[in-house]
Amino acid sequence: MKKLYKTITEMKTFLELWSTQMLSGLGSAMTSYALTIWTYSKYGSALVTALLMVSSYAPYVLMSIFAGVFTDRWNKKVTMLVCDSVAALSTAVVLLLIKTNSLQIWHIYIINAVNGLMNTVQQPASEVAVTKILPEQYYQKVGGLRYLSSSLNSILTPIIATAVLGLWGIESVIYIDLLTFLAAFLTLLLLIKIPENDNAEKREEKFISAVKNGIGWLKREKGVMTLIMFLAAINLIASMYSAAFPAMMLSKANEKTMGMVNAVIGIATLAGSVMASFIKAPKSRVRVICNCLLFSMSTENIMLALGNSGAVWALAGFLGWIFIPLMNANMDVILRIRIPVEMQGRVYAVRNSFQFFTIPVGYFLGGAAVDCIFEPFMAAQNGNALNTLFGSGKGSGAALFFFVIAFAGVLVCIHFRRKKCLWELDKKKEKQ
Repeated sequence: MKKLYKTITEMKTFLELWSTQMLSGLGSAMTSYALTIWTYSKYGSALVTALLMVSSYAPYVLMSIFAGVFTDRWNKKVTMLVCDSVAALSTAVVLLLIKTNSLQIWHIYIINAVNGLMNTVQQPASEVAVTKILPEQYYQKVGGLRYLSSSLNSILTPIIATAVLGLWGIESVIYIDLLTFLAAFLTLLLLIKIPENDNAEKREEKFISAVKNGIGWLKREKGVMTLIMFLAAINLIASMYSAAFPAMMLSKANEKTMGMVNAVIGIATLAGSVMASFIKAPKSRVRVICNCLLFSMSTENIMLALGNSGAVWALAGFLGWIFIPLMNANMDVILRIRIPVEMQGRVYAVRNSFQFFTIPVGYFLGGAAVDCIFEPFMAAQNGNALNTLFGSGKGSGAALFFFVIAFAGVLVCIHFRRKKCLWELDKKKEKQ
């Protein structure tokens, strides 16, 4: 009990920040979920729906490489407050457009792009803030707790959003989003103190030189760079999966089934987060990362492709996500320990560009592949073996697509597992 009290006391500032940001994240996720359903229901296109995420991630990955310089120089707390405020304002604009019955898809694309731009600065600022307010011995616990918030959001988002949509409409979902933002904003403004270093030297450093320093650090750390490229390849597969997922769920089933599968995925990540928070540090963090990703890639997509019921799809989601928090927690420890704290803003920002640039590409390719290749191909089949495996009608093409990317994901894991420089990350002794 004393140990638990000591842990909570030492993590108090982080827990206050984490809990309220988690609440705000739930509100934002509910709005995003509602807008995804609105978009697919109105346009019936996997590509149009996937472009919601493309518009959000494109400015994020394009500008992140430069944003880290500002993150290292600017006050972290002020940066987070400003970025969150702009995101809330954009949500209020969506609400106004809905109330005036003038919301169009291009409005959402522009608003998502603005939010993505804010994330380029807010996300690395948040990473550095966590490093500053948390003792190092809790880094792995934090990796698990931060994924815990993601998993809780995955569980609650489809349940609450679907219920609120059915009872009161999309406007009420957005009102909840704005209220949760206000709670997080006031907590950060009034209760959270984030230590700041003297940034005089960083301000004197030329902008381009600062960007080059972030890139140069990653070039020298080949193991970290390889790990980032590994995750970039996985993100390409995962974003193609995400582009096809609502198309198959809403075509072969309905939004309740999609919500149920998403909720089970959330339960899986919740269980994985608890495991990641309390499990002892492994002898090889790299092995854990590789094994977790290989298991995920070799189970979920195959079962989504061949399954034909909500129960099978839910089991697929559970198996695909149960070990992802453990993977993320170990990757988070590797990065926090190896990247000097005074360079974390720059390096994390460059990392974001390299690791996440494949996400908008994957969403676009996934949406286009389903709409233009796989759905037309399956529509041309007539009761053959492919129809037996993947079904018929709208959504069968997305199922076939899942089958293809399952093997692509496994090949990616096998390829990077053979990289010697990746295993070098285990040889550097962690600070105690």
